[in-house]
Amino acid sequence: MAQLPCDNDGACLRCKAKPPQEETLTCGTCGTPWHAACLSSPPETLASTLQWHCPDCSGEIDPLLPVSGVESGGGSDLVAAIRAIEADESLTEADKAKKRQELLSGKSAADEDDDEEEGKKSAGGLDVDLLKALGENLNCSFCIQLPERPVTTPCGHNFCLKCFEKWIGQGKRTCAKCRSPIPPKMASNPRINSSLVSAIRLARVSKSAGAGTGKVFHFISNQDRPDKAFTTERAKKTGKANAASGRIYVTIPPDHFGPIPAENDPVRNQGVLVGESWEDRLECRQWGAHFPHVAGIAGQSNYGAQSVALSGGYEDDEDHGEWFLYTGSGGRDLSGNKRTNKDQSFDQKFEKSNEALRVSCKMGYPVRVVRSHKEKRSAYAPEAGVRYDGVYRIEKCWRKVGIQGSFKVCRYLFVRCDNEPAPWTSDEHGDRPRPLPNIPELKMATELFDRKESPSWNFDEGEGCWKWMKPPPASLKAVNVLDPEERKTMKRAIKAAHSNSVREKLLKEFSCKICRQVMSLPVTTPCAHNFCKACLEDKFAGQTLVRERSRGGRTLRAQKNVMNCPCCPTDISDFLQNPQVNREVMEVIEKLKNKEEDKAESEEVEDASVEEKAESESEENCETTDPEEETPVVTEEAEQPRKRAKLDIDTVVPATMLESGMK
Repeated sequence: MAQLPCDNDGACLRCKAKPPQEETLTCGTCGTPWHAACLSSPPETLASTLQWHCPDCSGEIDPLLPVSGVESGGGSDLVAAIRAIEADESLTEADKAKKRQELLSGKSAADEDDDEEEGKKSAGGLDVDLLKALGENLNCSFCIQLPERPVTTPCGHNFCLKCFEKWIGQGKRTCAKCRSPIPPKMASNPRINSSLVSAIRLARVSKSAGAGTGKVFHFISNQDRPDKAFTTERAKKTGKANAASGRIYVTIPPDHFGPIPAENDPVRNQGVLVGESWEDRLECRQWGAHFPHVAGIAGQSNYGAQSVALSGGYEDDEDHGEWFLYTGSGGRDLSGNKRTNKDQSFDQKFEKSNEALRVSCKMGYPVRVVRSHKEKRSAYAPEAGVRYDGVYRIEKCWRKVGIQGSFKVCRYLFVRCDNEPAPWTSDEHGDRPRPLPNIPELKMATELFDRKESPSWNFDEGEGCWKWMKPPPASLKAVNVLDPEERKTMKRAIKAAHSNSVREKLLKEFSCKICRQVMSLPVTTPCAHNFCKACLEDKFAGQTLVRERSRGGRTLRAQKNVMNCPCCPTDISDFLQNPQVNREVMEVIEKLKNKEEDKAESEEVEDASVEEKAESESEENCETTDPEEETPVVTEEAEQPRKRAKLDIDTVVPATMLESGMK
């Protein structure tokens, strides 16, 4: 048997035993451990073990091997190179180990020079793998991938929504990474971190763009519109309870089906984009995504439904993002107050707007969907206002007894079928046909309707997109098309913040909600909002968790102070007692900043070299070509606007001639 060293676990490869420390020898050249008892010629004295070299590095021929199996001079060059590295006193131990590793891996000095040149080229280039920079710090601890629908815990760790819900479903109430406790409210209703969603999507789009052909997804909040909803002096209630709608900016009829294209948007010429948000339902109406500002269903019973709104009006609703279960309208007595009219008082039927949804299910029409911040039970609802989430298709509808247990409600299965990605995903493309989810309540359903014929809006495998496979239904209502003069008066400059590079756009995604600057020591609240740690602490400076109360000389029980998040009504008083810095996001921000600084330095160096070259050329042009003439001296006092320099008269013209000229 040949002489063999020990493996990574310290076990001898020859006797298969793990020798004690006193029986282990370490090679002075390669650093490999060996079992002294298994060597053919172990060191005889203790002093010889200090500079002992293994059989591989010393070139010793193993007597247990046949002579034909040993190559003459094999590996002698490698051993000589390793010994030269060990004899070099100018190198530290770390440098020696690095050079030994490079030598054993077969990497030469020329390869190192090539790597340095490539590194310099890549550092000066504009294309940087941003996904790699994000993946090194933001990967989910469960699936080791960039988080899909990222959820950030108060301790600053990021997970996929599905992975997080699976972890919580196992009864765990601590962070999977640091074992910090997770607040009960976050465990029951996790919120998606929209900043991370935008950053991951932007990085993926920049990578797929390659040569600049990728599509950029804009998320616009229309705050600069010409007119808003208004109230008159006759309004009996304050606010927008009796408000009138503002101007409709799109040229679609109220019964338009499907997305709103660019040709129907004369103001911006881009159409209504997925992810576009508005302040309230009245503003959403002005852009045609959902016309009714109170009702949740827009449609006609003999024509179909064009849009629906998810605003948490019914307890039976279930929102899963790409698909959701929607409850029809009706079944309530609206003559009472807000407390009593939330209870079902009679059965819902397939009539009016409920029948309109069933017609859309039968024909396979696309239905626009908007989500409101009032839907508190959904992780896919926006943080504020109303957001357009694309078109869905109703696959099934039925009736069943509602959660309140007394009366039946109409139910609809919506499945997303849009060519644009959803606002909560980091995908680069839109939806693809997916199998229908399993709905347990269908076992107790009555009047189940399942579409048998081919839908009007379907996926075209040849073109790879969703489109009208049948002609869309003709409009029953007229449209007031804007004339050019009115279009000019209502059109305003809506400027998007276009950055010079993708890295700058990513840095803007990591901005604090208070100071509007790139976050320093970022913290993420349980409601998934990101702030600078200093900004958040300054916001609540001087406030304590509890406040002492007294009345008439008596001391009352202390009361807890409610500290609402600066972006939403969530109470974050417990989180503010010990806010944890999100180290993963902070490392990503530092890497992006360093790359921006390197890029700026390289540009400065290039500009300086160009300026030096221009100066040298100008100096060459200013030099005289006659070697016999004395080079004139240029003085600053004699400079004129139209000449670069003027000769000093004293060095060229005699003083007598100067005097005669003056006379």
